[in-house]
Amino acid sequence: MEKLLHPIKYSRLLPLDALRGLLIILMALDHANFHIAQQHSSGEYWGGYFPVFESPLHFLARSVTHLCAPGFFFLMGAGMVLFQSSRRRKGWKEAEIRRHFIARGLILIVIQLGLNLIQIWSTSGTSSPLWYVGVLAALGAGMILSVPLLDLKPVYLAVIAGLLLVVLEVLTPSPLMWGRNFNQLAGVLLVYGGGGGEFWVNYPLLAWAELIVGGMLFGKLLLIDEQKAYRWGAGFSLFSLAGFGLLRGLNGFGTIRSLGIDSWMDFFSVVKYPPSIAFVLLTMGVNLLLLGGFSLLRPKELRGMNPLVVFGRTPLFSYLVHIGIYLLLGRLLVPQGTSLGIMVLFWLAGLVFLYFPARWYAEFKSSQPDHSWVRLI
Repeated sequence: MEKLLHPIKYSRLLPLDALRGLLIILMALDHANFHIAQQHSSGEYWGGYFPVFESPLHFLARSVTHLCAPGFFFLMGAGMVLFQSSRRRKGWKEAEIRRHFIARGLILIVIQLGLNLIQIWSTSGTSSPLWYVGVLAALGAGMILSVPLLDLKPVYLAVIAGLLLVVLEVLTPSPLMWGRNFNQLAGVLLVYGGGGGEFWVNYPLLAWAELIVGGMLFGKLLLIDEQKAYRWGAGFSLFSLAGFGLLRGLNGFGTIRSLGIDSWMDFFSVVKYPPSIAFVLLTMGVNLLLLGGFSLLRPKELRGMNPLVVFGRTPLFSYLVHIGIYLLLGRLLVPQGTSLGIMVLFWLAGLVFLYFPARWYAEFKSSQPDHSWVRLI
């Protein structure tokens, strides 16, 4: 796989940066909805009450953000493969590369714990669990667990991703078991999520692993032929969206829980925690389609979409800063929440505030040597 058909011309693949930047922007909408509007859904879980939205706009404000988590896990897997290839060309030893991934994974887990400690996910009059396994912890643990898979051939990665997707859905309990099995630590932490008291898991570690492995597969394809990989991804996106339509229409296996279909909003209602097969097919179908679209743009045009590239090159920094921005805006200006329309204005203002420190950090980070600790954030 290291015998490239042609070298990658840029230090970073701009379409991946652009997609990651777009996901940062959509994630900011979700978090603005949480901290400012305080109208965030309780969660699309495998059991319990499923969210009911006031209007199509409320539904869309939540649904478009479903692209974020699967996109981040997928892009992290691809990034691991590309990072390994880049550092090998620079003479890094395999042990150095693995230590980098382990260190970065641990940093993500520690940051998650720090955010939990300062109650970042609380709103006026509420508190959040101290031992919360959110997206950062799952990304960090997933990065560490995926290190042994880095040298596998694409076909093996494809098999592993497919098996994880199907087997974990089979292992997810019936919605009737909601709340009855939260004392089963392995199941909660690895497969289906849940918890109680000060412990809650939204992102069970194995349930999101298929997206990391799928990203690693895509990274391998990028190393063989960059443009062909984007075309394959765009083609697979159509297969994914068709598969979603079929599974959602049948409303059985692949959806984790059957949900009545009386409207278009019902049709696009999917289980995210843990990600159902329908959820993965829908979100990754759209993500791969977007990635294919970005790949059609010239590098100059992509660089012209500066905010996307800036946010995409500073994902962890942008994550931390944007949460602080919306938390402060919400607690200082609208502590009791506000309307969806006002929230959108705050969301856009927050992105403007975020852009300038993110641009500075992108330039600062790129000026640091490869072994600098700054490269880990």
